[in-house]
Amino acid sequence: MSDRPEIKPATGRLGILLPGFGAVATTVVAGVEAARRGLAKPIGSLTQLNTIRLGKRTDDRTPLIKDFVSLSELEDLVFGTWDPIPDDGYESALNAGVLERHHLDPMEDFLRSVKPMPAVFDKEYVRRLDGPNVKKGENKFDLARQLREDIRRFKEENGCERLVMVWCGSTEIFLRTGAVHATLEAFEQGMRDNDPAIAPSMLYAYAAIMEGVPYANGAPNLSADIPALEEAAIERGVPLAGKDFKTGQTMMKTILAPGFKARMLGVEGWFSTNILGNRDGAVLDDPESFKTKEESKLSVLEHILQPEKYPDLYKDLYHKVRINYYPPRGDNKEGWDNIDIVGWMGYKMQIKVDFLCRDSILAAPIILDLALFLDLAKRSGQSGIQEWLSFYFKSPQTPAGLYPEHDLFIQHKKLKNTLRWLGGEEPLTHLGLEYYEGE
Repeated sequence: MSDRPEIKPATGRLGILLPGFGAVATTVVAGVEAARRGLAKPIGSLTQLNTIRLGKRTDDRTPLIKDFVSLSELEDLVFGTWDPIPDDGYESALNAGVLERHHLDPMEDFLRSVKPMPAVFDKEYVRRLDGPNVKKGENKFDLARQLREDIRRFKEENGCERLVMVWCGSTEIFLRTGAVHATLEAFEQGMRDNDPAIAPSMLYAYAAIMEGVPYANGAPNLSADIPALEEAAIERGVPLAGKDFKTGQTMMKTILAPGFKARMLGVEGWFSTNILGNRDGAVLDDPESFKTKEESKLSVLEHILQPEKYPDLYKDLYHKVRINYYPPRGDNKEGWDNIDIVGWMGYKMQIKVDFLCRDSILAAPIILDLALFLDLAKRSGQSGIQEWLSFYFKSPQTPAGLYPEHDLFIQHKKLKNTLRWLGGEEPLTHLGLEYYEGE
């Protein structure tokens, strides 16, 4: 492994920019403020609560991650947002219905101070949403220019030393990469020509990269994962991560499927259905947005189970995913799975999973961790796709020619070994009993 990079200190304020100020973004903003005021614990956050083992088990060195590598403190975080709906953080959080009012009211003053900037938004890409707080411009290049001005102004007005951006907007319609995405020159000309293959999230990614701001995509749509922006990020020293936050049902798949494979148990079928309300449910009720999400969800099992290597166990796996908009459920999504597995001598068994999860509650700590880790990556001189952050995503972004790793436990090991490297420690290799992992 190469020498440990020099890491600049995490001094001063870190601005976290959040395109999309609905259920997910308001939940992370409120949760960070609650933690700062001692009103709640940041449960689910590796950066805040997880330890990392260093050396042998007998060495008894297990500091918290935040005490091992240089990360920004919660007190130094400042939030900026964009959204087509102009509600401030308090009103938006109330409308989202994720957090109860008795948790929001003590922080009303702070939440009302977080107001979304006018968004780059187009109903052609998210057909079930609309709002008046929207930028106007001559073309998409002009809109991206306005976003870059927003970024610079926010940094100056809030006295931020550094910035990161995490896309928390809704899932856009399904798009494929094309000629307009191949080079930065073609992409910029495409923006001037208002090319329909350039979605709003790409404009945010472009603006972030051009301003030297690390970018993560929390949705499954095409965004920074196009050659033009991936190359621009490397050239400008900007870390990227994505895509699609790994929260409810897919998180369970990446826990269960590696277990079946580890025991060499066959999987004959996996049927998944979801019911959810909130803004995300309304957006995914549109077939084109659902197709984007479906592509993300369906890829997980194939990569984990490797049917081409284990045809006797997984070649004929039937995998079906359904998402159903059901307004009464709100943000409290229900993910139901029926799994048909095969054991010794071909005898069949079934597993049923009914996960009554809270999507935004599961996504909020991911956003916090990604912001802090991407800032660490930038201060460490890393650029381009940060594969070690695949742990947080349904469809991990990878360099061209590499397949994504979906196994949650392999992803977790890679994340921690990268942190060990950044901190000047040896990775855990498990070559002897003394290296047995005890995370």
